[in-house]
Amino acid sequence: MISVYQLKPRFQQLLLPILNQLHKHHVTANTITLAAIVWSAVTGGLLFMSLNQPFLLVFVALGLFVRMALNALDGMMARYFNQQSKLGEVLNELGDVVSDTLIFCAMFSFSYADNMLVFLFIVLSIINEFAGVLAKLISGTRRYDGPMGKSDRALFIGLWCLLYFIFPVIGFVFNALLFLAIVLLFISTYKRLSNAL
Repeated sequence: MISVYQLKPRFQQLLLPILNQLHKHHVTANTITLAAIVWSAVTGGLLFMSLNQPFLLVFVALGLFVRMALNALDGMMARYFNQQSKLGEVLNELGDVVSDTLIFCAMFSFSYADNMLVFLFIVLSIINEFAGVLAKLISGTRRYDGPMGKSDRALFIGLWCLLYFIFPVIGFVFNALLFLAIVLLFISTYKRLSNAL
């Protein structure tokens, strides 16, 4: 199934100049990973505050795009400049889950959102990443299969923020979209485990 992850090679090519500049200034892969967590906390804070200041939704969408770039850059830095380590792998995997949670928990503040659906979306996002890590234990290869992987979730929330900012009247469809995302998370998790097996 289609996933944003399939665009990763092209996205990484676009990030190469930034990667080289970061390396030139002695920025490490682990530093980028930690920066992504802090950035996610800020983005989640903006999403929470957007309840009273809707214009912040635009910055949330931009923040999610930057977070996707940081997630790509830390892995590239580790591979291209031989910075791979067990600590880095732990920070990367835990950092992704923490970052997702910091951002998505802000959705509980949405007056139009069903809290149970938000809770399921967050829990299944964590399970989805766990399935990808478990796949590495089973088969030796970390799985990133979509259709609702890490990048897909960021794109989903980012696009929603932009659309809701432009057309606030569409708030009533959020729960339906969130339910669809939950279904896609089930499919994504199943794909990761079945491909590993």
